[in-house]
Amino acid sequence: MNALAELFSNKILWVAVLSWFIAQFLKIVVTLLQEHRLDLTKFWASGGMPSSHSSFVMALAGSVGQLYGFDSVYFAIAMVFSFIVMYDAANVRLEAGKQAAVINQIIQVLENSDLNPEERLKEILGHTPIQVLAGGILGLIVSILCFL
Repeated sequence: MNALAELFSNKILWVAVLSWFIAQFLKIVVTLLQEHRLDLTKFWASGGMPSSHSSFVMALAGSVGQLYGFDSVYFAIAMVFSFIVMYDAANVRLEAGKQAAVINQIIQVLENSDLNPEERLKEILGHTPIQVLAGGILGLIVSILCFL
């Protein structure tokens, strides 16, 4: 079997991608329900509800566990990877987003004519713990349903 065919037949990969896709689509739905506007840019945006990072890695871990066993070294590696990604999403990236918001406020206060307002820092980078938890649960549900 050639490499391209192997790639397209990798069920674990495609379950994770599907979970990411669903999470990104749900961001559009959540924005529509909360803000009463259709914002298709949310599909490619980071941050927001649910965390697509968490959904992606937990679908990966759940799929690996179902295929190779929850006592396998593969599952252990996938779970450690998932916890690192989710920690980063809820802590490091969230704090970076808060810093970006403060820096943007400083730029606005200074009213420096040399600064281009289009060069503002992106403020929505990370996730709240609830968004990470929701993404993780979504990923597990998708992996369970895909391996039934």
